[in-house]
Amino acid sequence: MRVAGTEHKNWSIEMNLSHKIKDCIRWFVPYGIIAHRRTKLQATLDEQNFQFFRTIKNYFLSLSTNDPELLEIINYFKTFNKFPYWYPYIFTRKYHTLDIDVFSDKGVKTGYVIHKNKRLYFPEKWDNESICAYYNMMRMEQDKDSPHCYEADNFIPQENDVIVDIGAAEGIWALDYAEKAGKIYLFECDREWIKALKKTFEPWKEKVVIVRKYVSNIDDEKNVTLDNYFKMEERDGINFIKADIEGMEIKLLEGSKAILANNKNLKLLICSYHSKNDAVEITNILKKNDFITENSKGYMIPYFDKSLEEPYIRRGIIRGRKIII
Repeated sequence: MRVAGTEHKNWSIEMNLSHKIKDCIRWFVPYGIIAHRRTKLQATLDEQNFQFFRTIKNYFLSLSTNDPELLEIINYFKTFNKFPYWYPYIFTRKYHTLDIDVFSDKGVKTGYVIHKNKRLYFPEKWDNESICAYYNMMRMEQDKDSPHCYEADNFIPQENDVIVDIGAAEGIWALDYAEKAGKIYLFECDREWIKALKKTFEPWKEKVVIVRKYVSNIDDEKNVTLDNYFKMEERDGINFIKADIEGMEIKLLEGSKAILANNKNLKLLICSYHSKNDAVEITNILKKNDFITENSKGYMIPYFDKSLEEPYIRRGIIRGRKIII
């Protein structure tokens, strides 16, 4: 990992130089640094977590199946004895923090990376190693083979679309479409992210609204329903809703009954891995409102849920689009 404290105008020159250096490092010490860091990550797991991981691994190695999605997971565990984050697939092996450069503006404490030729800012208190680790996970998350990938055929925002990003965090999904979107609503309550979001979306501030409320099925000082936040004449203009809100996705849908029922142009990207039955319940709600649904590719293993039980896997994203009659 290289860290650069420099103005943005020099970043492309420095990145080209640093990538040449990194290529040399890989040539002489292939994956050495990466392996060391993964060893450190493994060491941070307490014994209970490590045993949990071993239990999951042994479960998959004992399976007899012809399911191609499960066979991919089994192959991963047969090949690697490393903690696989949430995505037990070989595609994760191509992502390394060594590839990531961190920059900073003069007089600004927030570090940033260059994401698809745009600046993606992070909270002030984050050090460069934390930024690299987090952004690396975001790259894995949105890989085309990831169970957490939002984008798919028929689910790509178009010119002048209105997009609603709920649980925006760093805002990476909305940032990908910042130039083409007609309007962007970012719902995020974590104070740590607000300043970073403002910096990231500053070039498009005229069309970006940051909403510091939880999206739910009630309206009060801290919570808001989408049906009440958006005026009646605005509801049908929403083209995309993406939601990753730590298990509150069903409550979000319950508070969006009018939008789900009446918006004919709406597409949804809803996280479904936080709770055991989320995928089924979210799919049922969408189908009752005349949405065609599909799952993202593969499965996630949400280690954070200590109630996780066999078969240990959950679908990452439920995508939905209205049936056009």
